[in-house]
Amino acid sequence: MLTAGQGRLRGTLEGAVAAFQGIPYAASPVGALRFAAPHPQPAWSGVRDALRPGPAVPQDPSRLEAVMGEREPDWDEDGCLTLNVWTPRQALPAPAGAPATDTPALRPVLLWFHGGGFSSGCGGWDRYHGARLAELGGIVVVTANYRLGPLGYLYLPEFGADNPGCRDQGAALRWVRENIAAFGGDPESITVGGQSAGAYSALALALDPATGGSIRRVIAQSGPWGLRPQDPADAAATATAYLRLLGLAGDRSGYEELRALPVQRLLEAYRQLAADRGTPGDPTPLMYPVLGGAGLPQPLLAAAGAGGLGGKELLLGTVTDEMTAFGHRGPEGEAAADRFFGVGGTELAEYRAAQGTPAYVYRFARRPPTDDLGLGATHCAELPFLFGTFDAYPDAPMLGAVSASDRALAADFAGALAAFTATGAPGGDWAPYRSGADVERFG
Repeated sequence: MLTAGQGRLRGTLEGAVAAFQGIPYAASPVGALRFAAPHPQPAWSGVRDALRPGPAVPQDPSRLEAVMGEREPDWDEDGCLTLNVWTPRQALPAPAGAPATDTPALRPVLLWFHGGGFSSGCGGWDRYHGARLAELGGIVVVTANYRLGPLGYLYLPEFGADNPGCRDQGAALRWVRENIAAFGGDPESITVGGQSAGAYSALALALDPATGGSIRRVIAQSGPWGLRPQDPADAAATATAYLRLLGLAGDRSGYEELRALPVQRLLEAYRQLAADRGTPGDPTPLMYPVLGGAGLPQPLLAAAGAGGLGGKELLLGTVTDEMTAFGHRGPEGEAAADRFFGVGGTELAEYRAAQGTPAYVYRFARRPPTDDLGLGATHCAELPFLFGTFDAYPDAPMLGAVSASDRALAADFAGALAAFTATGAPGGDWAPYRSGADVERFG
């Protein structure tokens, strides 16, 4: 039991790790708070159980269920802005009255954001259970939810709907900065990381002057660097079409009705508009962070090229067959993967080398032993290996049967990212990026 945030928390012990799950970092975004910037969570009396994750943010099934496996819907708009903390038991602060010599050293922290194209995913899913990673690296691991789809990225800034999902991520970071010492974490040593949309979000947080000062390092897995930020005019036009589809006026009255509609109706309209406007095989979401809005004051690559990361260390990488998850194979898939995931990553690495703080770059190549779908090492393939959560992917084509060598690969991959979180270097003979030859291969 410990005190953090707005009151006392009761967690659980998982071997050498203590877990505190479903902690609200902001008030429920319902009613008048739907689409608004995150508001502080009210304090609670007594002891709050932090024994299991909170609900996911409302969403439709992931577009990648065919490769990652299906999930039962587990969302609820009420209570969805939560995070989860895993910390080595030995890192927990000594009880009151214990000798000062018994006070443990604070541990480095990884705040990790899930992917899902800004429209699906949940930091509380068992796929991202952080106990194994925390124990392996001796670090504190935090995963967090953020609003998705129309709840997170419908652009109506005149009414206050301005990148709520980005604002949620910033609020989660502030919560970690202010409270993680209670869990044995070092607020001066925070690495922000994520995969896909989560990688994009992590880099955005590090480059935004409003949040970057709280971040020491960045881990970016399969970041969609070819995804251009939404132009405000385009985002406004999408919002107008969305309101029209719902039969709502584009004024204050329509906005108030929008906040009162059942969330399922919002998802249905989003699904319909995405189907009408989408292109098969194109991973670009219908709604995602808007340039110039909260959390994204300038394009990421331009900001990084201008030195926006300062002295922050960066580790980034891709899988060898990113686009097979989206239906692209062969030379066409390689070209699409390079355009969407690869070229921008190379630019980031070259910027950091030229700026005197070289990045570390990896390529994840492990493919399922039986690969009937021809996926190779597809988008998201490295996630079970980072968290060691193989059992959370039953029958997932991207994973397949797991061998002893796979478990050794997981220890190597997760160990390298944990070491980077702790020290700024992944260890071993992994060389900082100076040229295309300096890419570490896993699998």
